[in-house]
Amino acid sequence: MSYADLRELQSALSTASDIAFSLGAEPAPHEADQLVDALRRALSAASALGAGGGATGCAEHPKGPVDPLFGDKADPLPPGWGRCLLCNDRRRRASAQRRGWR
Repeated sequence: MSYADLRELQSALSTASDIAFSLGAEPAPHEADQLVDALRRALSAASALGAGGGATGCAEHPKGPVDPLFGDKADPLPPGWGRCLLCNDRRRRASAQRRGWR
């Protein structure tokens, strides 16, 4: 278990708690969906704590940082990209080089 894994779990639980306590008597469907997403994130983070591997699920960087855009519906990652920030950053730089942005 790393500090990053523990912080991910704490963040997910805090988010789920905030959503749950802000719900009204009859929550809207999008509010319920937000709560389910937060609880799934918390479950995933909790599973990573005991798995021995990291939260990234990356064979190269198992204890690396999680990409903050992973799971972001407003700004989704391209298909096939994982949770590992280090690998995703490498993909971003390679993509920018191919486009000639250097």
